Amino acid sequence: MTPDPTPSAELGVPLGVLDLATVAHGSTERDALHRSVALAQHVEALGYSRIWVAEHHGMPAVASSATDVVMAHLAQATSTIRVGSGGIMLPNHAPLIVAERFATLEAFHPGRIDLGIGRAPGTDQRTAWALRRDEAAPQGERFVEEIQELVRFFDGDFPRGHHLEGMQAVPGAGLRPPLWLLGSSTFSAQVAALLGQRFAFAYHFAPDALDDALAAYRQSFRPSADLEEPFAEVAVTVICADTDEEAQRLALSGALSMVRLRNGDLRPLPSPDEALAHPWDDRERAVADKVMSTWVIGTPERVVKGLRALLDRTAADELMIAGHVWDAEAHRRSYTLLAEAAGLSPAA
Repeated sequence: MTPDPTPSAELGVPLGVLDLATVAHGSTERDALHRSVALAQHVEALGYSRIWVAEHHGMPAVASSATDVVMAHLAQATSTIRVGSGGIMLPNHAPLIVAERFATLEAFHPGRIDLGIGRAPGTDQRTAWALRRDEAAPQGERFVEEIQELVRFFDGDFPRGHHLEGMQAVPGAGLRPPLWLLGSSTFSAQVAALLGQRFAFAYHFAPDALDDALAAYRQSFRPSADLEEPFAEVAVTVICADTDEEAQRLALSGALSMVRLRNGDLRPLPSPDEALAHPWDDRERAVADKVMSTWVIGTPERVVKGLRALLDRTAADELMIAGHVWDAEAHRRSYTLLAEAAGLSPAA
């Protein structure tokens, strides 16, 4: 069982890692998945508290589509770091299946599993239909109902008269991992608050509603059997290197990838050289500048200063660090430099 997350000495909060099993240009999906395993082992040794993998489908740049399968392998390859979904997109799954799979993970890795739930499909509408073959994906009230069903499948406490009365996930009893609701809007924040659950805001790709969402979450929070007080996490993109110039060079890969994504171009993550050679037009530069304006990029000292400012702004209880770096070694070094500068305690 993993110990409670330890705050970093310099930032005062625990740091986690968000990974997408990113497929870098010139590599394969197999390479990306093995790179995720190496990253999990690396950040565990550095003292990061958790590593989450995200669910996306039909995207050549992301290999973590079978999120719970990837989680199982990461958990088996590590020993103390928490492993979670960042997140499971509930519109793509029957709640009973999610309960069964995550209870199984919790049974094999007690106290190390996080269940992060999102509302978006994590893909385009055509792929979403192929995943669930249901044109009415759960949104709004249906999404809330499905979260409640998910929890009740673990606990086996559907009320009398409910159409699922008497049902329970097997395995499920006593095996419910901590639940997190993920989102980038005030709606998701309010759902997390009203259900008395942890909330993770996706500042790394949809930053605009950050302040409003956190305020809504804290103001509307209702204590539950799971959580007495609000607990908010913020996911942020960090690119750290020995020099500011090198960090900016590495970050350009992710910036070009985001520009392409907004144009419907889903190809793998470009190298820094490819990004530098790209014929940027004014519109693309404007998009890239806006995207990178919310990232924390630079030397360890600059990055810690930027994260401290984000914490001052948000009063987040934890930070989840994302990063789009083409080179696997540079990717791991970014996390190493941050861990050292933030004062994380290496795993024993």
